[in-house]
Amino acid sequence: MLKITFLGTSDQIPSSRRNHFSALLTYDNENILVDCGEGTQRQFRKANLNPCKITKIFITHWHADHILGLPGMLSTLAASGYNGTLQIYCPKGISKNILDMLKLFPFYRDYKIELKEVSGVFFESEDFYLEACEMKHSVPCNALSFVLKDKIRIDKEKLKKSGIPSGPILSSIKKGQSIVFSGKKYSPKDLTYLEKGKKISFVLDTALNSKISSFVKNSDLFVCESTYLDDLKDQAKEHFHMTALQVGNVSKKSKVKKVALVHISQRYEAKYNLVLDEIKKEYSGDVLIPKDLDSFNLD
Repeated sequence: MLKITFLGTSDQIPSSRRNHFSALLTYDNENILVDCGEGTQRQFRKANLNPCKITKIFITHWHADHILGLPGMLSTLAASGYNGTLQIYCPKGISKNILDMLKLFPFYRDYKIELKEVSGVFFESEDFYLEACEMKHSVPCNALSFVLKDKIRIDKEKLKKSGIPSGPILSSIKKGQSIVFSGKKYSPKDLTYLEKGKKISFVLDTALNSKISSFVKNSDLFVCESTYLDDLKDQAKEHFHMTALQVGNVSKKSKVKKVALVHISQRYEAKYNLVLDEIKKEYSGDVLIPKDLDSFNLD
C-alpha cells in the first residue's frame, strides 16, 4: 500500500485550520516524513499516527515553517523509546544546521541518526528509490520524488490453468526467464503481467525553474506549492515561490496524473476557487487542495 497523509498544508504562517507543511509517505514498513513544520508531532496525534514508525525524514530546506517541528519530534522519539536508525536527508550545506540544532536542544537518546546531504538518487531498495533535485529558492532547497518500481506479477488465473505449482519454479519467470513444466515451455508473457509502478513528487518553496518539469514528469501525484495567483507573479518571483498558473503549466508539460496544491497563501483561504480556476487554465487533469490530516491511497 502506498499512502500519503497531509499533516500540514499551510504557507509560512499557520492558520486556525492549517498547520505548517508536513506530509507522511507510507509504503509497507517505510514511513517517510517530508518536512517537519512547527506542531507536526501534534498533527501525528490528531491523525492517530505513531511517530515511532518514522524511518526517514526528508528536509526540503532550512526555513522555519518547514523545520521548527524537528527538535520536538526528535526529542519525542527519544522519550518514546525509538530504537531504529533514523535517516535524515537534506540539501547540500544544511547538515551543519541540523547538527547545531541538536546541540542547541540537547536531549538523551539511544537511537542513531544518519544525516546525509543529498542530490540525485540517494536511496534505492528492491521496490523503490528516492531522488532529490535542487530547486531555486532563497536558501538551498531540494524537491523529492518517491518512485515505486514496476513489478512482474504472476497471473493467478493463468497459473491455475497451467497446473504449475507455486514455489521456486516461478522465480525464473519473475526474472524474465522461460521455464519448462510437464514437457511444455512457458515464457514470462504466458504467466505474468506488468504492474506499473507509482511516482509521487514533492516541490516545496521554489521559484519557477526549468528543472521541475523533467523531475516530476509522469508523476501519479504531484504535490506542489502554489503560494500566489498570477496577478502577483512579480511578488512570487521576488520571494522565490510559484503561482497557480505556473503550476498548471508545469503539470501540463510534465503529464502528471493528479496535482495536490499546498502552501497556498492565507490571502486565498476563503477563495480557493480562484486558485483552482487559475491552475485549470493550463492543466485539465485532476486537482485537489488537501486539508490538514487528509490521506490518500495510491492504488
